[in-house]
Amino acid sequence: MPTPAPVYQFVFRHVFSRMDPERAHHLVVTGLRAAHRSGAGRLLELLSKPDPVLKTQALGMEWPSPFGLAAGFDKGATAVLPLAQLGFGHIEIGTVTGQAQPGNEQPRLFRLVQDAALINRMGFNNDGAAAVRQRLQQIRARRRALTGSGRHTPVVGVNIGKTKIVPLEGAVEDYLVSTKALAPVADYLVVNVSSPNTPGLRQLQDIQALRPLLRAVGEEADAAAGRHVPLLVKIAPDLADEDIDTVADLVLELKLDGIIATNTTISREGLRTDAADVEAKGAGGLSGPVLAERSKQVLVRLRKKLPEGIAIISVGGVRTPEDVAERLRLGADLVQGYTALIYEGPFWVRRINRGLAALRRQGRV
Repeated sequence: MPTPAPVYQFVFRHVFSRMDPERAHHLVVTGLRAAHRSGAGRLLELLSKPDPVLKTQALGMEWPSPFGLAAGFDKGATAVLPLAQLGFGHIEIGTVTGQAQPGNEQPRLFRLVQDAALINRMGFNNDGAAAVRQRLQQIRARRRALTGSGRHTPVVGVNIGKTKIVPLEGAVEDYLVSTKALAPVADYLVVNVSSPNTPGLRQLQDIQALRPLLRAVGEEADAAAGRHVPLLVKIAPDLADEDIDTVADLVLELKLDGIIATNTTISREGLRTDAADVEAKGAGGLSGPVLAERSKQVLVRLRKKLPEGIAIISVGGVRTPEDVAERLRLGADLVQGYTALIYEGPFWVRRINRGLAALRRQGRV
């Protein structure tokens, strides 16, 4: 298991690990935003921006690096530009819902330090599609200016989900509220039907429910944006293999642009943390290195089913440059991380990109 940077390791052990994880998260985001406003983030960007050798073509766009930030860290697009200065090739914001909602009761985020893992049952807490659209409009204008001056600017994706109070029979219309608001300001759009923390949501992975949902979102996204917005669906690692095959067939049928595999898991297998401690933390999605093997299995299965023109974004358990390179060799077009950022610190992204650039120059990825 890799060793985090010594300074961050000290801060994590003596400060963050003694704080409620959600409070620690807000503190980190506040710090990143303060660094960005003060100009210190510019130095961070110079130190961390991806090597040009990492430029990647996917979904009809150029990505500064194949490595990006998974949805969940920046739910409301409040820290996109500060996070960009860490060196991510893309940032996926959300999950955003049609209506603002507070999410589940706290505490709802838990660390399993021995496993470098997290359990979350956040419940899509966010400010709603209309508020997030306004932020993304401002960010989009700022990104254009940064790109024009040669600065590092990541691709920005938007992950959308179902509002909790909306019944399943109203799910399509609810997703369309988010789609209409957010597709015009998204580089790509993700339909999230795989979080375990919204009651009934995973039922939308059933092919009879998923087909009309994805078709409607795809049509609305392109109409609202006046252009083709790449559309992906995010699936759970807990799907049976035959269900994964069925979703892949649907992606082909509907001519979707890709799949994100995978979300968090409801399984608790393979953990080193004491079982009683895990049980005490309760329900929620598990993320971290324990998810890596299943995530790779799903990636390999999807790549065998899907042609190269359909993108696969692999997420789940990546922690080192070698982990990212392995996903790319297994057929992923892009790779995302999240949980390791909590345990490794802000320079983790730089280490991933530097290691990945070295591997690419060696012809190993």
